[in-house]
Amino acid sequence: MDEVCFRSATELARALRAGEVSAREVLDAHLRQIERANPAVNAIVTLVPERAIAQARAADEALARGDAIGALHGLPMAHKDLVDTAGIRTTYGSPIYADHVPDVDEPFVERMRAAGAILVGKTNTPEFGAGSHTFNPVFGVTRNPYDPTKSAGGSSGGAAAALAAGMIPIADGSDLGGSLRNPASFCNVVGFRPTIPSDADPLELSVDGPMARTVEDVALLLEVMTGRDSGSIDTAGDVHRVRVAWAPACDGRLPVERAVSSVVDAARPVFDDLGCETIEAYPNLSGAREAFFILRALSFAADYGELLAEHRDRMKATVAWNTEEGLRLTDGDIERARERLKEVRRGAAAFFEHFDYLALPVSQVPPFDADLEYPTEVDGTPMSTYLDWMESCWRITVLGGPAVSVPCGFTDDGLPIGLQIVGRPGDDAGVLRIARAYETATGWGASRRPEVVSR
Repeated sequence: MDEVCFRSATELARALRAGEVSAREVLDAHLRQIERANPAVNAIVTLVPERAIAQARAADEALARGDAIGALHGLPMAHKDLVDTAGIRTTYGSPIYADHVPDVDEPFVERMRAAGAILVGKTNTPEFGAGSHTFNPVFGVTRNPYDPTKSAGGSSGGAAAALAAGMIPIADGSDLGGSLRNPASFCNVVGFRPTIPSDADPLELSVDGPMARTVEDVALLLEVMTGRDSGSIDTAGDVHRVRVAWAPACDGRLPVERAVSSVVDAARPVFDDLGCETIEAYPNLSGAREAFFILRALSFAADYGELLAEHRDRMKATVAWNTEEGLRLTDGDIERARERLKEVRRGAAAFFEHFDYLALPVSQVPPFDADLEYPTEVDGTPMSTYLDWMESCWRITVLGGPAVSVPCGFTDDGLPIGLQIVGRPGDDAGVLRIARAYETATGWGASRRPEVVSR
């Protein structure tokens, strides 16, 4: 195992700019790591090594000429298989698109390439990104690097597993109900859901965001994804006297497995030592469920309604159900969701007048068996849909603000658990700052190598 594969993206970027290591050397190390680790976890499902080698060679030549280079110069990158990449197979995890090759890149893919990232391939995702467990009929199941019998989470499960196993230093993802946060929690990496952009559709809940092994690396990629200036997001700084609402079991309003809540609650003294004030509290989010279910179904109907009519027999049952729920919506249902959204956000704004941040579990369960489609019970409470076990995440989605998953420890069985830190809309830098302070104080993200790279 080459230790370059576990250096932070920020450290690698500095070394690449200084000429201490070449883009080709960094790429070759990561390609070897993919060859070693990927068979055990199935994280990277489309690999384009020849293309990556050509890009790395061009990057080294540009540096030698003295050309201006971007913030991601020479860093290997793999995009989620929901994201269009020109000339590279993009399946969305669906057999309907098993041979699909887009003609154009997603806009943020263009920004990453312009910033110098070296594209090595695509990471696995559930069918159409639906569900927080990564499996599909095209590529199969992505497994957890800490225990390959367990789920890597989803829908950015391939990205999280690849990061944890040292196959890439940074990765993109998307998050509607927790798709950046849940797999980060399951795989002991960092996943960040940014504030919903101000120019987005008022009913839009999904956002693109970064994943990495450190908070600083997440900030680096976020700057590029959003078109900001390099160094514009400062994650360093004092968090003394910050007020944190503490809810390791979601104030009892959601079922949370003890294996999760105990690990999350053990983080509290760290925040106290950092000078934060932790107070047991949790906002009233009673309208979040209705708003989320309606708006998620609405987006599924818009995206997959026509596809369902033509290919229902080739779509996953949960995708078909969610799409049909959306097709049944009335104007009154949509207006009701709009009002619930406003109510929940007003209530959250009032809550955040008293607190700077909210700390709670990312997921209500630890990583579960990879052969299970989704947990049907949490702490003895039955789950009625494939979405219920992740309510600790999608309730937060409805607020519209930033939320991060940062490693906070392991269960007695050695499975990773993530802490979710939530802030006011627009306070993305603040959420990353307190997450980095906690990360620095504990070192959980670097404390234990995954099983697939340590055996």
